[in-house]
Amino acid sequence: MRIEQLEYIAAVTQLGSLRRASEHLHVSQPALSEAVSKLERELGVALLDRRRSGARISRAGRDLLPRIEEVLQAVDALRTAAGDQRTAARAVRLGTVNTATSQLLFPSLRSLQQSHPEATVEVLDMLQAEIEAGLAEGTLDLGLVNVLPGDDLPISVQATPLLTGRPVVVLPAWHPYAAQPEVSVEDLRREPFILMRSGYVMHRLAHRLFGERLPPSCRTTDGAEMGKLMVSEGLGLTLLPAFSVTGDPLERAGAIVARPIVGAGDAAAAITLLLVERRDPHPSEQVAALVDTLTQRARTWTEQVSVRTR
Repeated sequence: MRIEQLEYIAAVTQLGSLRRASEHLHVSQPALSEAVSKLERELGVALLDRRRSGARISRAGRDLLPRIEEVLQAVDALRTAAGDQRTAARAVRLGTVNTATSQLLFPSLRSLQQSHPEATVEVLDMLQAEIEAGLAEGTLDLGLVNVLPGDDLPISVQATPLLTGRPVVVLPAWHPYAAQPEVSVEDLRREPFILMRSGYVMHRLAHRLFGERLPPSCRTTDGAEMGKLMVSEGLGLTLLPAFSVTGDPLERAGAIVARPIVGAGDAAAAITLLLVERRDPHPSEQVAALVDTLTQRARTWTEQVSVRTR
């Protein structure tokens, strides 16, 4: 006895004929009829009355129908329970362009660990296009991306602004420019520069800033975290959103500092960190909890920075 045989009997009963049942279930009529015949031989009763005008459920079939429906309901409940367990056990997958990690992501993960100790989160370092593709394909649940004014997102995702900040020049604390209140574009152009790889917002912003005259000495890397490490090792200066530097462990340790950039005009537009997610009306409990944690942490961090800068 197979579950689909019981489903076939229920469909014939509900729809009134083998033909309608086969069309509804996308099964050929001969295959459906043969499956029912095998079930009849196994049970030793005729479940259908087969006539020239079509097949209908037999009296014996009607007598057994409540039992058949009980089995199917139990199977549905089992499948639902198994699906709930898979959803609960599956790791939340978050793609990030690797910015505001220590300020936002790490504290949020710590809070989630305390409130939902059973939750598993997989953090992936990705480009924005890869994050958008992952959300569209369903291989990611959430993403953290930077955008500039006017940037568009796919209609398949919804976005929540978390942090906003101007780009700043990041430099070693011992660098001569650290004694200045601000750094000009021409000052920056004269120094070895750490350029984010193509696909990052800061790559686009640097090209807007420098135009066709990039600094003569450039090194390319992925993400803010590696950029800050390279700056701390004296390999060059870089540009990052202010929210990616303020409160960073390297800044707190005195290894790097940030200075406003001047002479950039509209090229130094504000950068916004967005939380992007699939348009899912029923996200898992863990996904919803991480979304709440990230948004709350962003509000708290913004308020704290506002107080310190007054």
